[in-house]
Amino acid sequence: MTSHTWWLLLILTVAIAALIYLINSRLRVHPFVALIVVTVGTGLAAGEPVDKLTGSIEDGAGGTLGDVGITLALGAMLGRLLSDSGATDAIARALVDRSSTRRLPWLVAAAAFVIGVPMFFEVGLIVMLPLIFSVARRLEAQGGTKGSPYVLLGVPAIAALSTLHGMLPPHPGPLTAVTGLHADLGLTMVVGFVCAVPTVILAGPVYARWIAPRLPDVRPDAALVAQFTGTGRRPEKEPAATTTAGGPGAQLRNDIEARPHVPTTLAVTAVLVPVALMLLRTLAETVLDETDPARSVLTFGGEPVVAMLAGLLFALALTALGTGRPGEEVRESLTDSLKSVAVILLIIGGGGAFKQVLQDSGIGDAIASAAKGAHLNVILLGWLIALLLSLTTGSATVGIVSATGIVAPLIAGGGLEASLLVVAIGAGSLGLNYVNHAGFWLVKESFGMDLAQAAKTQTVVQTLVSVLGLGMALLLSVFA
Repeated sequence: MTSHTWWLLLILTVAIAALIYLINSRLRVHPFVALIVVTVGTGLAAGEPVDKLTGSIEDGAGGTLGDVGITLALGAMLGRLLSDSGATDAIARALVDRSSTRRLPWLVAAAAFVIGVPMFFEVGLIVMLPLIFSVARRLEAQGGTKGSPYVLLGVPAIAALSTLHGMLPPHPGPLTAVTGLHADLGLTMVVGFVCAVPTVILAGPVYARWIAPRLPDVRPDAALVAQFTGTGRRPEKEPAATTTAGGPGAQLRNDIEARPHVPTTLAVTAVLVPVALMLLRTLAETVLDETDPARSVLTFGGEPVVAMLAGLLFALALTALGTGRPGEEVRESLTDSLKSVAVILLIIGGGGAFKQVLQDSGIGDAIASAAKGAHLNVILLGWLIALLLSLTTGSATVGIVSATGIVAPLIAGGGLEASLLVVAIGAGSLGLNYVNHAGFWLVKESFGMDLAQAAKTQTVVQTLVSVLGLGMALLLSVFA
């Protein structure tokens, strides 16, 4: 490697170390402020022109908030309406009352796996948060759960959503790799599913069972829990459960204060409205011709912002008609829902600025150039390049797209090997998910974690997904 490449690597190392120090030192600098300070320092040290540095910061923050911010705000309002209508509580009650504590992480993983088919990681997690918080709160009230119930249920969702986002078409990243490597879409989907299932199991419910007792203090901010579970006018913890022969899934005593509830079927429908719209978009883009008018309609309806808006409007009707709440009270709930996510939005924007400066300063290109010179198995090489680029740019999609362009000349198009390379590149893009990834901050702030706790959950889970996905791809390559 050239001296300039080594210099850029050193800058990246120092930047991440500085960010960690600012947040965790006695100064306790706010993560948003720390991100902006480190972003400016990184751009200057890497030699990015001063007149372009501010543009990179604005583009990175604005682009990330454009992709995630509006959806997050709509998701926060949707979650509040569902909790106010009793929808999330009805689903949580159905899960807890009919399932043992040991089965709940598996059910959450299965639900997230389905939701993750059409959704980006951040969007899927936003949709899952009301359910995770409601069920975890009930488990917390029942007692008997080792460690944090929020970690026990959050980790399986993180594992499933991230796996689907990076490894399985029809997500944009894997689809781009399919096109760039001339892989067969159908074969890649089958291979991706075969690789994804054991990966989700091991990185999700299995790891959650191990890590939850080791993070007993993880609990989201009380205001955020109240927003998503409708407990704002209730005590922080409920009375102990009355147990029956049903064990941990028994009905809680004094479980809900007297208030109108919607039927469980409608509750499930409300949660699935944005999921169904995004899934229809995915199917339309896969099976319908580009000139088909139906494809245009379904593609528009499945845009994350539009789908979340539709879900919000459905929940609004459910709240107004199903519970009879006054309009002024509903509007106040929506206003309150945005207060809890304002800080999260700022931090995500700061992460986006950091990502953009790393990309524009040439650090990502330097890492890719160094990795390309390594003499490795093409599947391992694709995984490694995507891993390093995702780490340096903070974007799994950037890692996939760039790695695909680098390794495409090294492989003949089509066949099982090309499909496995798609999966490996996608898996690589998920690993080492840390402070310059928007998803890291979303998980950290949503679950009320410090940096170390977020690293033990988000970073470790996605790295497990990355390594296990690579292992499955290499295992299946024996048959290529």
